[in-house]
Amino acid sequence: MEYRLCPSILSADFNRLGEQIKILEKEGVEYLHIDVMDGDFVPSISFGMPVIKSIRKESNMFFDVHLMVTEPERYIRDFVECGADSITVHAEACEDLERTLEQIRAAGVKAAVSIKPSTPVNDISHLLEDVDMVLIMTVQPGFGGQKYMDECTEKIQELRELIDEEELDVDIQVDGGINDDTLETVMRAGANLMVAGSWVFKGDVAANVRHITEKIHNIKKELD
Repeated sequence: MEYRLCPSILSADFNRLGEQIKILEKEGVEYLHIDVMDGDFVPSISFGMPVIKSIRKESNMFFDVHLMVTEPERYIRDFVECGADSITVHAEACEDLERTLEQIRAAGVKAAVSIKPSTPVNDISHLLEDVDMVLIMTVQPGFGGQKYMDECTEKIQELRELIDEEELDVDIQVDGGINDDTLETVMRAGANLMVAGSWVFKGDVAANVRHITEKIHNIKKELD
């Protein structure tokens, strides 16, 4: 299983966004987590297609686009054309989740589904064969800097057990409150893709990435 850090540019310094992405690339980071928020599904509004299209021109990283928007099926093709390599939609935001996932796969990118802390794993368990990744939100979606919700650990474990039982090649991503205190918890529960915002971008980005990747490596060695 591949374990990866997925820095969330929601916490980046947008005055230095291109520069900070280059630092991530130099430090060997391969995934870039891009949160798109519409002010409807979640209260906040972030950025959209122009920003993704702009940074796509300068980066070869894997663009992991997380749509926190209502009826995301309206925008699948647009985000693929802007440079998304993977599109994550919320189970709670789709009128027809199965059809939306089909649209994503038909567009030629990886398909993923996300669930809020209050949504049970059972709501999406029947779709595990149709996705490349499940994102478990470990805070309420829409705001950065929140504290990890401990009750989500059990959901990660439950999902990992289902994936392993069915012998599926599905990643588990976690997003929210991931830091020095919670990284080992989520990895031991079964997550392998860790989204981090302020933990990466607050202070020295290069030093932060080295610290986090070393910690991921050490925990992985213990798990192996």
